[in-house]
Amino acid sequence: MAGGGAAAPPPKQDELIPHPVKDQLPGVSYCITSPPPWPEAILLGFQHYIVMLGTTVLIPSFLAPQMGGGKEEKAQMIQTLQFVAGLNTLAQILLGTRLPAVIGGSYTYIPATLSIVLAGRYSEILEPVERFKRIMRGIQGAMIVASTLQIVIGFSGLWRNVTRFLSPLSTVPLVALSGFGLYELGFPLVAKCVEIGLPQLILLVIFSQCLPHLMKGGKHVFTRFAVLFSVILVWIYAHLLTIGGAYKNAAPTTQLSCRTDRAGIISGAPWIRVPYPFQWGAPTFHAGEAFAMMATSFVTLVESTGAFIAVSRYASATPMPHSVLSRGVGWQGIGILFSGIFGTGNGSSVSIENAGLLGLTRVGSRRVVQVSAVFMIFFSVLGKFGAVFASIPAPIVAALYCILFAYVGVGGLGFLQFCNMNAFRTKFILAFSIFMGLSIPQYFNEYRSVKGYGPIHSSAKWFNDMINVPFSSEPFVAGVLALILDVTLPPKDGTTRKDRGMHWWDRFHSYKTDTRSEEFYSLPCNLNKFFPSV
Repeated sequence: MAGGGAAAPPPKQDELIPHPVKDQLPGVSYCITSPPPWPEAILLGFQHYIVMLGTTVLIPSFLAPQMGGGKEEKAQMIQTLQFVAGLNTLAQILLGTRLPAVIGGSYTYIPATLSIVLAGRYSEILEPVERFKRIMRGIQGAMIVASTLQIVIGFSGLWRNVTRFLSPLSTVPLVALSGFGLYELGFPLVAKCVEIGLPQLILLVIFSQCLPHLMKGGKHVFTRFAVLFSVILVWIYAHLLTIGGAYKNAAPTTQLSCRTDRAGIISGAPWIRVPYPFQWGAPTFHAGEAFAMMATSFVTLVESTGAFIAVSRYASATPMPHSVLSRGVGWQGIGILFSGIFGTGNGSSVSIENAGLLGLTRVGSRRVVQVSAVFMIFFSVLGKFGAVFASIPAPIVAALYCILFAYVGVGGLGFLQFCNMNAFRTKFILAFSIFMGLSIPQYFNEYRSVKGYGPIHSSAKWFNDMINVPFSSEPFVAGVLALILDVTLPPKDGTTRKDRGMHWWDRFHSYKTDTRSEEFYSLPCNLNKFFPSV
């Protein structure tokens, strides 16, 4: 070298890695144990409440008319679902996984619930309200029985033993399709009223991604409250279109999607009403329907496992110990029991949209979701006030889903950093499980849309649901297939474990091997001794 200088030393291996592996997600403003100031926490909690209203309103709006209910029954279902969601969310945060996860209604339960709604024993009831109550009692009975599945699997520690086989490799399809698999609830619903759905989607992108980079001060305001700002603006815009007569001569379906005064929730909601156990009467039990609901409960168990993992990632927590995940499943089972006791008409699972909101706001604080649970309970009791927020047009909510579901899906892809993507075994497991996780449910759903029933069609509706529902769930198919392939597919040499990423997760299998696990997941008042542990 000129000048006689010594040659530069070769770069170290770590310096060649552009993006080192992170067991906790960097860039999160407030993690699970670091709460924001109270004013900010209250606004963020209200934002979580607004987001969870989408599922809370859409499910009763679809089920109540099928059951014979009118505006009052639909409003009461929405109130009850909100109330129980608040209770279940608080229970999960305080005694379950302790993650900032909202526990709300689940679309997965709809097919099994519809089987009860269409059961022949209710066809002879002519009075609509009486028919509604009788069907609700049947749904309650099935929910109560189905809740025992998750309670037993969770609190016995059985799910802990199953999740021991989960690796970052098999986690990727499970978590990714928990978000991406809900694509049908995104732009297809936006397009039902594109003049308000598309502006909502564009404004949400501008507020959350563009404005924070253009502003020198206060940029976090737009990052954290993009949902509130965009929803308020588009909601006002939609109301101006409604009162201005833009949909006066439109088709009924267009008016239902676009108008802000067609939900019928405000007029049907009481001013003050506290949901109470068995408000529709004593539950009735049917063995076949209970088995079908148990199969559905198992599907939501798998889906919620993926959602819990996404929540832990966006809360900047370490991977959950297996005992914590099993404990959370047990409390989710108790949440389904509450759904059956109170009569929500729908089972409970982890809210995917609220998990995505953690990523959008970069706030994974436990306190924020606790505040949102208080809003759920408060507005479920004050029916008229809660109904105002619940009357947000569905295309606005669907525009939120386009980003929030995507955040959960990409949260699953983030686990690829732990895997060896140069190994063909890794490529095959990922490719095959994700492709089949999309393809098989697409076949089942298309078959149902054309024929009116699933590929498994016998005289026993409960048996049909036990087969059709699991194979209609994208995260269930992809997650189960990835786990089976990851555990059984050769070769099993020394490099396979490293290719799967298991060496990154070894220290998080129990509380004792990483001090952060106890910080994030331990129960208060030394209650850990009453639950499965390792």
